[in-house]
Amino acid sequence: MGHMVNTDREYRLLQQRLDSTVTGAPYSPTFMQILKLLFRPEEARLANKLPLKLQPLSSISGKLGLPPEELGEKITDMARRGLVIDMELNDKRYVILAPVVIGFFEYTFMRTRDELPMKELSKLFDTYMKEEKEFAHSVFQGQTQIGRALVREEALPEEDFSEILDWERASSFIEQATDIGVSLCACRHHHSHLGNACERPQRTCLSFNYGAIPMINAGLAERISVQEALKILQECKELGLAQVGDNVKRRPVYMCNCCGCCCGMMQAIRTFNIKNAIVTSNWIMHTDPEVCKGCGKCAKACPVDAIELKTEMRGQKKKAWAVLDESLCLGCGVCYSACKHGAIAMRPRAKRVYTPETVFDKTVAMAIERGKISTLLFDNPEKFSHRALARMVGLIEKSPPYKAAMAIAPLRSVFLNALVKGAKTTTGSSRKSLGG
Repeated sequence: MGHMVNTDREYRLLQQRLDSTVTGAPYSPTFMQILKLLFRPEEARLANKLPLKLQPLSSISGKLGLPPEELGEKITDMARRGLVIDMELNDKRYVILAPVVIGFFEYTFMRTRDELPMKELSKLFDTYMKEEKEFAHSVFQGQTQIGRALVREEALPEEDFSEILDWERASSFIEQATDIGVSLCACRHHHSHLGNACERPQRTCLSFNYGAIPMINAGLAERISVQEALKILQECKELGLAQVGDNVKRRPVYMCNCCGCCCGMMQAIRTFNIKNAIVTSNWIMHTDPEVCKGCGKCAKACPVDAIELKTEMRGQKKKAWAVLDESLCLGCGVCYSACKHGAIAMRPRAKRVYTPETVFDKTVAMAIERGKISTLLFDNPEKFSHRALARMVGLIEKSPPYKAAMAIAPLRSVFLNALVKGAKTTTGSSRKSLGG
């Protein structure tokens, strides 16, 4: 009985650790069942001690008192199963505990799995993500989100096409990537085990750059060429899928080809009315009501149900046309491709949308908004470089006052810790020099 209680405690501690990540993992009996299916008891114990920021395996080995070879074998097995992320940087192996999203939910469903009870896991994830509202509200709270809509380049008029920047183009995600991987769409694969997936293809999820390498190495993604990735993108557009990419300007790590019926981010918009679960593009749909035939194809194609038909009598005839809910429009351009009458155009939004520069900037912004800056700073404060702290200060300075206020106290504490550590080092050196 005592062993069972201790085991449950390890899983509860793991849930709490995962909940401290920027996207969170609120407690739920459902989620505890998921953890027990994915993590063995000894792995839950190890995961509780793994970092939430990339750290060298050698450093983790020293802290845990495990030989690097023994720890490395455990990490390799857990990485293969998508529970941790490990990668090589400058000839060093680095490790980070995978969050729930984007993390072990996707990694669980990005390939076929024979060793897991996939149908049971699918039901549990479906309950946790779509029936229990706490998780969705944890992931998508705040303004800075993990993903942003990418407008279809072909939907833009020539006079505005010059305004679209490289980081806004889906094609640039692919053409500028150093490494590219393709995986099964986690959302559609997840739904296939529930028996309600749509008929769109599943081999459509693209990973890039340093995000692709660990997935390829772990067998979670297949390495492909730029040409093959562009072909997948074009096929997905033709099938009416919307492109949602990493919410950064430089070195994005993923791009999804999403359908409104299966995509978790779009389901958060449709099911929980979290309208900013996906950051919009800098464009918005515009309909010419005189040209619109009211056929409804654009409304059917819209992945977030942002379009409806309005009807009125004009004389003896009934006139219908498409009307947009601007608060829902992602600016993806799927409606433009669906319209065969030339009634839809994509126009620039009145105000440009903020996009973080890098994954680091995005994570800091999310941590500030979600009140989790302390975890980001204190998870391994001695490894937080002066350069990283300086960059964080710069981001905080640009934040609205109420957001900046949430970050000031933890940041002061980090600087204080650094000063104390420096003082101790100096004192220790002085004592040694004095023969103390």
